[in-house]
Amino acid sequence: MVLFGFFALVLVAVYWVNRAVILFDRLIADGHSAMVFLEFSALSLPSVIALVLPMASFAAAVYVTNRLMGDSELTVVQATGYSPWRLARPVVVFGLLVALMMSALTHFLVPASIAQLKQREVDISGSVSARLLREGTFLHPGPGVTFFIREITPEGELRDVYLSDRRQDDREVTYTAEQAYVVQGDEGPRLVMISGLAQTLRTETRALSTTLFENFTYDISNLIVANQGANLRPRHLATWDMIVRPDAMADLTGTSRARINEELHGRFQQALLALVAAIIGFATLLTGSYSRFGVGRQIVVAIFLLVVVKLVESAVADPTRDNAMLWPLVYLPSVVGLAIAGIVLHLAARPFRPSRASVAEGAT
Repeated sequence: MVLFGFFALVLVAVYWVNRAVILFDRLIADGHSAMVFLEFSALSLPSVIALVLPMASFAAAVYVTNRLMGDSELTVVQATGYSPWRLARPVVVFGLLVALMMSALTHFLVPASIAQLKQREVDISGSVSARLLREGTFLHPGPGVTFFIREITPEGELRDVYLSDRRQDDREVTYTAEQAYVVQGDEGPRLVMISGLAQTLRTETRALSTTLFENFTYDISNLIVANQGANLRPRHLATWDMIVRPDAMADLTGTSRARINEELHGRFQQALLALVAAIIGFATLLTGSYSRFGVGRQIVVAIFLLVVVKLVESAVADPTRDNAMLWPLVYLPSVVGLAIAGIVLHLAARPFRPSRASVAEGAT
């Protein structure tokens, strides 16, 4: 468990840094504060932890088994009569503990964090201050719209404002103003421009008309393009809701019953993968004999066996999404993984030995 915690910490740090860099570029570029970045990073941690726990359990099982073999402790235990099946019991207990951790993540923490993260994305996507109020930068808050502010005073006054609206096919309108203010109206935020000029260019005739104004109110609520991914998805749902009301959850998310079944059983399957990874790592190393070069070959074989399990998982993904009756296929990767581990343990318990006939022939 100590080594499992170490490997999990290292892997989480690697994945989290990679994701944090992407989040930092996206959020800071949109004008959000460091607190928003930290909030989003914290909400993404449960998903990252759930992703790396099976790999951490595999790494811990392989490392511990390698140390036991290198220090000849495993050899001593085997000499007392313990079979590979008996030696695998602690690994199974360890795998079950990790599976319980995975279950807590996949059934409770990850859905809650993803739902909260999606809600926060929707909230900040409509933030006027983060999307528009940035001085000295040409902004494009929506398709066909360009916005620029030279300076923002401490009193909230916008100076030298430029707004280009090219969303209509038959015209292009450009507004410039010496001063402007953002006010909150009953129907959304408004931009009040003072002492400005409106230039309208007809695209067909290329005729340009200009209008001077002392003050002009412009609706900027439609410039903020809200997050289009605000709809619920199966990964946002609670496990219990998908168990007792699968059809209602399918209607709520706008998906099929097959997609709900895949998400529901996939959460149980992810927990089982932690157990499978630990047993495969331990069993594969038991097949090796003593070598001064270590157990590198057995580790490579164990990694290859995990790749086989992941290939099975990819192969059953499309059928389970298309047919609700095929949900048992979701558990096929774990079944295959446990079968592989059983075969490897059997080989470790009864390794291949030359037959008596071949030994006698070799002696003669």
